[in-house]
Amino acid sequence: MKIKEQTKARQLRQKGYSLNEISRVLRVSKSSTSLWVRNIWLSSKAKKKIIARFTAGQLASQETKRRQTKEKEREAQNLAITTLSYYSSNLHINKIICAMINHCEGSKIIKDGIRFSNSDPLLIATFLKLFRSSFNLNEKKFRICVHLHDYHDKDTQLKFWSKIANIPLYQFIKPYMKKNSGRYKKEGYQGCVSIRYADSRIAREFKAIALEFMNRGL
Repeated sequence: MKIKEQTKARQLRQKGYSLNEISRVLRVSKSSTSLWVRNIWLSSKAKKKIIARFTAGQLASQETKRRQTKEKEREAQNLAITTLSYYSSNLHINKIICAMINHCEGSKIIKDGIRFSNSDPLLIATFLKLFRSSFNLNEKKFRICVHLHDYHDKDTQLKFWSKIANIPLYQFIKPYMKKNSGRYKKEGYQGCVSIRYADSRIAREFKAIALEFMNRGL
């Protein structure tokens, strides 16, 4: 048995050393260290040292993880820039992308025409940009319904979505207001918007394009 190491471990623990520190100093496993010092009485001073070291270690670990995450995000961003450099916008490509977005987030009922719902302003703006570039649309046929919580200011949110969608307020129907318990409020949540464009021909074409695209990938 490592009597010398056990004695030293107990002494260090009484001084406020953490298990990781003792394990590192004595070059023994953390499990052995934990077993040797489990019944050690700690003074208030020793406890404060352990807590301080533990907190400092946590903060250092969190900062390291944040740096690593930022580095991974930078790498992903660079890859995205490289990938998009090969993208060339044209009618057919835009229509395929738009059809796939609609297939994921839109209504599958053809008779409803285009009915696309989402709460992400960027996705809404992107979908509409692609949609408008793919077809000769009648802008007056757009209708929007915004789903809001009762903590939202209705007028503010309607103006927000009108700007994002580039659709005038008079084409918005009465917003749907949801009750909120008050226990949870999602910061930055602008509500969910449902965009409607009554054209079953386009809905049918979108469905066909999406299915053909997916089938070709099999």
